[in-house]
This record gives sequence, C-alpha cells and structure tokens, in this order.
Amino acid sequence: MATTQQPQTEFVRAISRLDATALVVGSMIGSGIFIVSADILRQVHAPGLLLLVWTISGIVTLMGALTYGELSAMFPSAGGQYVYLRESISPLFGYLYGWTLFTVIQTGTIAAVAVALARFTAVFVPALSPDVFLGTTINLGSGPLQVGLSPQRIFAIASVILLTWINVRGVKTAAVIQTTLTTVKVATLAGLILLGVLVGRNAEAIAANFGANFLPPGSLTLAVWPVIGAAMVGSLFSMDAWNNVGFAGSEIKNPKRDLPIAMAAGTLTVTVLYCLANVAYLATLPHDAIAAAPQDRVGTAALQAMFGTPGLYIMAAAIMISTFGCNNGLILSGARVYYAMARDNLFFKSTGTLHPTYRTPAVALVVQAIWTSVLCLSGTYGELLNYVIFAALLFYMITAIGLFLLRAKRPTAERPVRAPGYPLLPALYVIATGALCVNLLFQQTRYAGLGLIIVALGVPVYFVWKAVVGPVSARA
Repeated sequence: MATTQQPQTEFVRAISRLDATALVVGSMIGSGIFIVSADILRQVHAPGLLLLVWTISGIVTLMGALTYGELSAMFPSAGGQYVYLRESISPLFGYLYGWTLFTVIQTGTIAAVAVALARFTAVFVPALSPDVFLGTTINLGSGPLQVGLSPQRIFAIASVILLTWINVRGVKTAAVIQTTLTTVKVATLAGLILLGVLVGRNAEAIAANFGANFLPPGSLTLAVWPVIGAAMVGSLFSMDAWNNVGFAGSEIKNPKRDLPIAMAAGTLTVTVLYCLANVAYLATLPHDAIAAAPQDRVGTAALQAMFGTPGLYIMAAAIMISTFGCNNGLILSGARVYYAMARDNLFFKSTGTLHPTYRTPAVALVVQAIWTSVLCLSGTYGELLNYVIFAALLFYMITAIGLFLLRAKRPTAERPVRAPGYPLLPALYVIATGALCVNLLFQQTRYAGLGLIIVALGVPVYFVWKAVVGPVSARA
C-alpha cells in the first residue's frame, strides 16, 4: 500500500542563471586541481601526458554537459539525474543512481573535499595532523587503510556540519555564499595561472618539462593508454559535480533555459582553467618537484616557489576558500536527490518534506551529513576519490544511453533544448565513459569492483523497499 505524501510548501525559486553557473563552477572547483596533478604525474611520468590527461578529461566532461542539456531542459525539477534515469529507463535505474549517490558518489565527494579542506588548513594549524589516534587498520589487499579519528578528519566533519546548517537555513543564503566564493576561487585560479606563466617562469622547470622530457620517445605507444585511463581518476574527479545543478532544478528561476546553459558554460570555464593551471605548474616547478609535492599540495608548492613562505600561506588560504565553496554546492544539491526519492516512496519519508520556515529539505541535508561524516573516518583523500569515480562514470554512461531511449519512447515530447551533435556526440560520450569504466575495472580493480558491488546491492534493497513501503509513485 502506497504511503500518503505529507502536505508541504514549495521550493523557493531563488537561483538565477548566474547563480546556477556559479553552482556548476563552484561545485567543480574544489581541491582536486591543487592536489591530483602530483599523483597523475607519478603515474604517467611525462609532462606532456599530464596535460593530455587533463585535456581528455575536459573534453569528455564537456561532452557530458552538452548531452545532459536536453535532459535537464525536459525534466527541470528537484532530483536531476535521478529523474532523468527514472523517466528514460525505469524507476529501478533512478533508484540505483540515488542509492549510489548517497552511499558513495555525493557523500564520498563531500568527504574527500572536506578532508582536503582540513589538509590545507593544516598549513596554518600544524596540529591538524592526518595521523589516526583512535581507530584501526584494515588490510584490503593493496595496502593498509586506517579507519578512525584524526585531527584532520575531525575538522573535516566539523566543516560538513557547519555547511549543512547554513544550507538548512535557506537556499537564498546558500546561493549568495556559493556565487561569492565561486567568484573568489575563479579569481584565485586565474591569478595562479597568470603568476605561474608571467612571474613564476622558471628556466630550470621549463627546460625539464618542455624539452626532451615533454613527451619522451615511445611515450605514446598503445601500452600507455590504459595507464592514461587509470590516471584520469584524479582529473575526472576534479571535474565531477558539473551535473549537480540539475539536482536543484525546482529552485532555479527559469530552469528549462538556465540549466543547459549553466552546465555547458560552467564546464567549459572549468576545463580551460584546469588545463591552463597545469601549464602554470609546469612553468613553475620541474616535473619531479610536482610529483614529490608535500602531501600532494601542488598549488601551494607552486606559489611557495614564487614567493617563498608567504606564497605557501596565500595559496593555502585560497584553497581553503575553494574547498569550502565546493562543499557548499555539493551539500546544497545532493540533498535534493534524496528529497525527490522520498517523494517517490524510495527513501525515508521524512526526507521528502521541506522545512516549514526555510523551505529546504532539512532532514535530507542532515541525513546526508551523518553518512558523509562516517565516510570522513574511512580513508584519506586519495582513497575517497578512487571509490567515487567509477560509480559516477557508470551512471554518466547509463544516463546518456537514456537520452537515446527517450528519443525513441517519446519522440513528440517537448524538448526546449536538444543535445548538439545528436546522435554522434552523445554516442561518443557513451563510448568514452564506457571505455573508462572497463579500463578502471582492469587498472583499479579494487576500487571499481567495490563500486560495482555497491551499485548491485541497490537492486535487492530496491525490491525489499517496495515490498515494505509500497509501490513507487513516479511522476514526470
């Protein structure tokens, strides 16, 4: 028997096109661009391949944003990708996405960014150590994993709680904070690029990175492509969350037009900034210095090379602002998916209601914060992003397939915006994300396999939930 949905107020349509674009940019630019280049370079060993990894990741992400524009304009309501899957394939696939988003994708990303915020705060407060003082070590076959409390993880959890409280108190406040912090972080990244290219130009670094070592002989053989695919975990994670603006579709003033534009413009902006930032790193630091950056903090190492200790502190402060703003956007948008699931009888009933005063999904925000805090205790930044990216790519691919199914099932449906280059561009996106998923299954078997298991576990949970709670009440 279906549950009766509780009466509730409506969402506040307070997000403008500028705010929506800022939400895309702000959710994408977090900690990754300042950290993951070190690990990518350790894997590919050549500056030219580092830039290739970032360029391919940007192209794939931009193809996704252009493909999703049609879906976001068709279904401009709370839930975003959950709704796209529900309507294009089935409620089961929508649920599997929401399930995986809650267990790994969104909460894992928030936890990783929160840990990164704590890592850069430790530049100012050395007592924020990553060392676990209360916990245990688990051996998962490819190295020990320390689970438990550390000063950095406690700080990360505190930041999640603070941002959740801010978002509970209203989308207007959260949107203003997001737009303001996004402006600051874009200016910071642009400043880093200009400083690296114009001020920090280092003859030693340029000789080491742009000479014979740029693409050593034999570096682009067939054997290196699987390595490039595996190295893209970090860059793709850094470019993830471009789709999150669709989760808040019910709060955008003109969603049918603003959502596709925000996705495309925001993703293109970030892709250009990220590629140029890596050029700035290579102009400032020799590639071996990038690969050996302390705690992988490449951004701070670059500015420290330019200005000494003051540069270290300036960049660390800027990255703290960046990660704080990133998580504000992630926390704001993620809760809207659990709200939409609850409205379809597929999540806890209380998460499908809005706060009577602030008109925000307060319970969904709190539930999200609780699970995110648990994930903050489960691993380091690198561990968390490895768990996230395979599942995210899998559902990006499935959702793009859903676009083709919708064209066949609903040929006359209103499409305010159509995917450019259809069917070629969406097909290329499906092939690209599918190839990356297969590559990760072979190259990062531990993480990709666990991601696949988490998705599969959602199938029995879905049918048990339906049996206990009642039928799904999907709405277009």
